[in-house]
Amino acid sequence: QAQLVESGGGLVQAGGSLRLSCAASGRTFSSYDMGWFRQAPGKEREFVAAISWSGGSTYYADPVKGRFTISRDNAKNTVYLQMNSLKPEDTAVYYCAADHGEVVAQVPYEYDYWGQGTQVTVSS
Repeated sequence: QAQLVESGGGLVQAGGSLRLSCAASGRTFSSYDMGWFRQAPGKEREFVAAISWSGGSTYYADPVKGRFTISRDNAKNTVYLQMNSLKPEDTAVYYCAADHGEVVAQVPYEYDYWGQGTQVTVSS
């Protein structure tokens, strides 16, 4: 059974950094595009970043461009999200997801597998 497990969330002060990891198992996720989404209380789940199966293409939501970096290590079946210069508005539950589609998707409904999420809280 395919499984995605996020880790690395926590409490950090504004301006700080965190690195999220998403470990995949049960399938060969090296052939899947991978994405990070986040959901704050009372808000819809929103796109954060995505990376193609090869790692050759990356995509970012405007609010995180220049601060977040998505990467992957297919040998370890792991995707990362390096988050720098964190702001209080980055506070949310962060989810990783896997998509086996034709193009790298930036909407939740395109993704086939989801992790359980990890909480990121940025204090001001």
